[in-house]
Amino acid sequence: NINLQMNYWPVEIVNLSELHTPLKNLVKDLVTSGEVTAHSFYGAQGWVAHMMTNPWRFTAPGEHASWGATNTGGAWLCEHLWEHYAFTLDQEYLREVYPVLSGASRFFLSSMIEEPTQGWLVTAPSSSPENAFYMPGTRKEVSVCMGPAMDTQIIRELFSNTIQAARLLEIDAAFADSLEKALDKLPPMQISPKGGYLQEWLEDYEEVDPRHRHVSHLFGLYPSNQISLAKTPELAEAARKTLQRRGDGGTGWSMAWKINFWARLQEGDKALELLKNLLKPVVTGGKVDYTGGGTYPHLFCAHPPFQIDGNLGGCAGIAEMLIQSQQGFIEVLPALPAVWKEGSFKGLCVRGGGVVDASWKAGRLEKLTLHSRVKSAFKLKIPEQVKRVEVDRQQHDIQNGFIHLALDEGEQCEIVMKYKL
Repeated sequence: NINLQMNYWPVEIVNLSELHTPLKNLVKDLVTSGEVTAHSFYGAQGWVAHMMTNPWRFTAPGEHASWGATNTGGAWLCEHLWEHYAFTLDQEYLREVYPVLSGASRFFLSSMIEEPTQGWLVTAPSSSPENAFYMPGTRKEVSVCMGPAMDTQIIRELFSNTIQAARLLEIDAAFADSLEKALDKLPPMQISPKGGYLQEWLEDYEEVDPRHRHVSHLFGLYPSNQISLAKTPELAEAARKTLQRRGDGGTGWSMAWKINFWARLQEGDKALELLKNLLKPVVTGGKVDYTGGGTYPHLFCAHPPFQIDGNLGGCAGIAEMLIQSQQGFIEVLPALPAVWKEGSFKGLCVRGGGVVDASWKAGRLEKLTLHSRVKSAFKLKIPEQVKRVEVDRQQHDIQNGFIHLALDEGEQCEIVMKYKL
């Protein structure tokens, strides 16, 4: 329900795209087993994987209700299949993985039910991984539920990506239409009227552990982009309150996820604070304390016995602090900590097939180079204090805070910022 995925979060943005290949092959391998599980366990079409697998491509539910009932594991893996396309625009690859995307979508289209109050399409049974809630009016702890927020966000991502893939490949029009209709029936993300945080379940239940290390209901903030400062500011504020309520604690991988959350909320200083926590040793004076740190002496992420996902998730978080492209435009230094006053990076990648080098001084972006690996169009956000932009030494028009660039395969340009006095 996150650990495998987190290992692959950095590969596209840090220019290691080819390293997604083993994950792609794993997900394709899961389909055959997942079809058996979908049919035998749910009486559904398509394929499904829950929260764990093994070398024999296990796809059935796990043994504990608080996490084993989660049936969106395969759908979350499909998000990686789409992200590889988003960064590369490789249509041959997209055609290869489309049956995997459509099969995962077909499972949910055939297995979700209408919940009785609003008629929303939901998963059932499911859970919000590892957390639980109290039955209203009691202190009875319950994990199994209908339509937890994480499930709905993952399914919305899956359906949307499958629709886009079908439209791009000009295939499966009727199926894409059916997914669009189903999207309209998914539950909306809900903000708690009593606390202003994002609800983890369909009802605003009381959590058993409000400071639980999982923050699964913020999948829509990261790695997805359903919650953003630009498009959904109210949900972004609810996500911020959710993180404040959850707290900064947790083992290493949890801290790594929170770095990415805060980077998406463009709070660089907070992201850096979590990065420092991630790197803080858990062993002091021969004693292990997981509450205050996230790294063992040999630098592996601290979660018994160890997990490399926190290391790699933290790497992705650093990259997200320096560059983002998930909102349909490129933003350089979106979450720059105040103490990172001067610096540079080379070779970070953006969606649309672009590679960026950039440098900054006094906390201000000075110049960047954009290289395109494919013929593509890019939209670049310009810092508010910039009065003029030069592209290859020629003044370029700024339109509503953005410049637009069309580059051929292999073409690159240098962009220089000229600030107001």
